Amino acid sequence: MPAPETFRSAFRAALPVLLATLAAALVLDLYWFHGSTEDVEVRGHSAIRWMVDRWNGSGGDLTHGWLIPFVTGFLVWRRRRELARAAGKPDWRALGLIAAALGLYLLGVRVQQTRLVLGSLLLLIWGTPYLLFGAVVARLLVFPCAYLAFCIPLSFLDSLTFPLRLMASHAATVMLNGLGIAAINQGTAIRSTAGVGFNLEVADPCSGLRSLLAMAAVTALYAYLSQRTTVRQWLLFAACVPLAVCGNIIRILSVAIVAHVAGQDRATGYYHDYSSFVFFATAIVLMMGLGSLLNRQWFGKGSP
Repeated sequence: MPAPETFRSAFRAALPVLLATLAAALVLDLYWFHGSTEDVEVRGHSAIRWMVDRWNGSGGDLTHGWLIPFVTGFLVWRRRRELARAAGKPDWRALGLIAAALGLYLLGVRVQQTRLVLGSLLLLIWGTPYLLFGAVVARLLVFPCAYLAFCIPLSFLDSLTFPLRLMASHAATVMLNGLGIAAINQGTAIRSTAGVGFNLEVADPCSGLRSLLAMAAVTALYAYLSQRTTVRQWLLFAACVPLAVCGNIIRILSVAIVAHVAGQDRATGYYHDYSSFVFFATAIVLMMGLGSLLNRQWFGKGSP
C-alpha cells in the first residue's frame, strides 16, 4: 500500500519545519519572557531587551552590537548555495548540544548571569540547524554563529581600563619626545615642558577599551574573509589587541600634537570628539598590512 509510504515521506519533509517552529517558540519563551533576572523592574525578564539596552547605553561603547546580526545574516547569505547543497537529514547527535545549551541557560538564570543565558542562545542557534540539516551544515555555520558572540555586552572588561590608560599615556609621551616635543608622563597624564604647552589627562573613555571590542569584531570578520587557512585567521584575530592599542596610542599622540600646535582647547574640543577616526584608520591599515603579510607564500612551490 502506497499510503503509509506517502505519509512517511510527507512527515520527513515537514519535520524540519516542525522542529524549526518548536525551536523558535522555545527561544521566544526562554529568552524573551524568562531569560533575565537582572533589573527586572526596569527591563522585565527579557534577556534580549537586557542586551539591547546595553547596546544603547555604555556611552556608545557597544553600539557595534546593532551591526553584528546583519553581518551574520550576510555571512549566511554568502554561503547560501553551499548550505543548500550540504543540507542533509536531521542529525540527532545535536540533541546533546541543545541539552548543553539548555543547561547553560538554567545555570545563567540561577546565578543571575544574563551573559551566560545569551551564551546558551548562541549554542541553541548553532545547534538547531545542526539538528535539522546535519553536521556539514553545522560546520559551515560555525563562524557566523560564533560571530554573534560580539553582540553580548562584555562590560566586565572595565577592569582593564586603568592599565590601558597607563600604557597609552607612557607610549605617547615617549613618541612625543622622539618627535622633539618635550613632555613628561605622570601616571595617566601627559604634560608639556615647553612654554605654555599642554596638560592632557588620558581618562577612562580614552583608554582604548571602548574601541577594542569593535576592533575585535572588525578583525575577526576580516580574518575570516581574507585569510586562507584557519591558523592564519586565528593569528590575525589574536592581533586585534595590539592593533587596538597601537591605534589608541596614535590617536592620543595626535591629540597631543594638535594641542602643541593649535592649543589645548582646540585639541580637547572638536578634534578630540572626532579623533576616533584616527584610531580606526591606524588600526585598520595595520590590520590589512598584517593580513597581507600572513597571506604571502613564504616558501616557493613545492617547499615544505
